[in-house]
Amino acid sequence: MFNLERDLVFFDVETTGLHVIRDRIIQLAMIKYLKVGGTEELNLLINPGVPISEEAFQIHGISNETVRNKPTFQQESQKIFDFIKGADLAGYNSNRFDVPILMEEMSRCGLHLDIDSRRLIDVQRIFYRMEPRTLRAAYQFYCNKEIENAHDAMSDIKATVEVLGGMLNKYKNHDLTGEDGIVLEKPIQNDVQKLHDFTNDVKVLDATQRLKYNDQGEVVFAFGKYIGQPAGKILFEDRNYYHWIQEKEFSFQVKEIVKKLLKEYEQKVKELKT
Repeated sequence: MFNLERDLVFFDVETTGLHVIRDRIIQLAMIKYLKVGGTEELNLLINPGVPISEEAFQIHGISNETVRNKPTFQQESQKIFDFIKGADLAGYNSNRFDVPILMEEMSRCGLHLDIDSRRLIDVQRIFYRMEPRTLRAAYQFYCNKEIENAHDAMSDIKATVEVLGGMLNKYKNHDLTGEDGIVLEKPIQNDVQKLHDFTNDVKVLDATQRLKYNDQGEVVFAFGKYIGQPAGKILFEDRNYYHWIQEKEFSFQVKEIVKKLLKEYEQKVKELKT
């Protein structure tokens, strides 16, 4: 199937969350294509030693109970290390996530996952580079035409109007099944509200994606040392952090939201005291 000079291991991980340093691997699946022919597989469930976030659970469905009695990464590390020994690595979005988090896990076990001597294949990068998501590419795909005077603002916006028209026509009777298995019935319709709902993340509060709602409907930080923690409470308890946000290069929108959150939390504390 592949022309190989050495073994090639495709792998994917499921984790407790999306932070490469802080989060841990809870499932590791590998398929090794041997240079001599044939394949070998390794599929492990791992006790991460830390809680699995609710957001991660909603994506992969692996609960804390599922991995409670499984081996730790430390216990499985040598097996994994030996499985990929001398092999090149491949995956989907693997260069940005799977490889770095695997390196972190190995390092905590005293093992050095050397990538300088390996070749890394990120299939997502092939997809993105070969099927570019530019306006020119969209115009060609949905309208079967080439943009004239590309990067002239008026030409570009006229092309954008045509692209949306092409999308409305192409997807008007299409359902969409998300990664979570939930089916959206005909999400692309000639309806401004429906298009707004489809193209905006209702959990994100600001354009720079610094603040968002968690699954409990609380506003939490989506960055920095307080990532995932309730913003109002943190701002109330750590005024230095509030002032730091106001003074640094955060958007006007973020600064206004932060100001509002602090006032609301102060009012909440005041009401509780009375």
